[in-house]
Amino acid sequence: MLTIESLKKTFITRDGAKVAAVGGVSLEVDQGRLLTLLGPSGCGKTTTLRSVAGLEKPDSGRIVIDGEAVFDSTNGINVPANRRGIGMVFQSYAIWPHMTVFENVAFPLRVAQDRRYSRAEIERAVARALDMVRLSGYQSRSSTQLSGGQQQRLALARGLVREPKLLLLDEPLSNLDAKLREQMRFELKRLQLELGITTLYVTHDQAEALALSDEIAVMNAGHVIQRGTPYDIYHRPNSEFVAGFLGSTNFLPGKVESAMGADGTGVVGTPHGPVKCSFARSAAARQQVMIVIRPEDVQLAAEAPVDTTNTFQGRIANRVFLGEVIDYLVEVGGEELRVRARPEWDFNIGTPVHIILPPAKCVGISDDRGAAVARQPEAVGA
Repeated sequence: MLTIESLKKTFITRDGAKVAAVGGVSLEVDQGRLLTLLGPSGCGKTTTLRSVAGLEKPDSGRIVIDGEAVFDSTNGINVPANRRGIGMVFQSYAIWPHMTVFENVAFPLRVAQDRRYSRAEIERAVARALDMVRLSGYQSRSSTQLSGGQQQRLALARGLVREPKLLLLDEPLSNLDAKLREQMRFELKRLQLELGITTLYVTHDQAEALALSDEIAVMNAGHVIQRGTPYDIYHRPNSEFVAGFLGSTNFLPGKVESAMGADGTGVVGTPHGPVKCSFARSAAARQQVMIVIRPEDVQLAAEAPVDTTNTFQGRIANRVFLGEVIDYLVEVGGEELRVRARPEWDFNIGTPVHIILPPAKCVGISDDRGAAVARQPEAVGA
């Protein structure tokens, strides 16, 4: 449904400096899938989305929506935003305060240039869109009388009213409080599954991306660093940048002691002892690597396990009770590992423990692609 090829966009700052916001992004999104562009502020994700929407004109590249090229720098194609067959929801909602709920949703139909809608068609389309977002019966209410969550649903209804081929969502939940944001995640997921609408979603919120996405493209400094399912991005990061950006993680530096075997695993020597792990990409013997493991994957035991692979001795340095889990800081050889454990694993501060790093959960990263991209000149995003 959506193809982006070698998209580039630069901006000129007030002092005349050239800033590369998007540095050659290529992506495809299949029909009915939700792809999230995830990354820190300034990584180029919003510029990419606005280029797809037709709100920014890229310097070069190609954008195809449902088989039709809407931008092609080589052939001089740049279809206006209102003719690209898209729906868009902005971070600020962009709701007209002087209009009713009905008129806000009907607005895209009234100003459409590709066809004219009759009054009956507008009424049917608005009723259907409001029903999708559970705002039926609110047609005559002033938009300013809605709660924050209702205003977000109104913005979604307006984006869906023309049944677009492609839905673009730019940080749509960032203005909501934490509890409402969590509720709206379920609403968005429900809508996306029910409608089967192809969606490009932009956010810097990792939990949001993991909860909503079929796939995630992690961006940094105008480039896509890694793309994959939420599970793969979280558990199989290909760089220190991706591992550090998505949630909490532990980093253990080391050197490869044995090359990768047929099963993709090897042994890395660390200051605490040898660690068996898999690798994000090929690694040679004696190569410097960084082992990453999530806090919730680290195990603690009062007694030494029978299998001592990836087992070290440590001491509980600190702990924080969070209800469903306990966060520990465990001192190991002058360093600290973060461990997130179930409350039944209850250890007091100062208690000696055995730390177990399951080999299947340890990933060796042989080079940091995210940092390499960030170090490129002019690749600072916008």
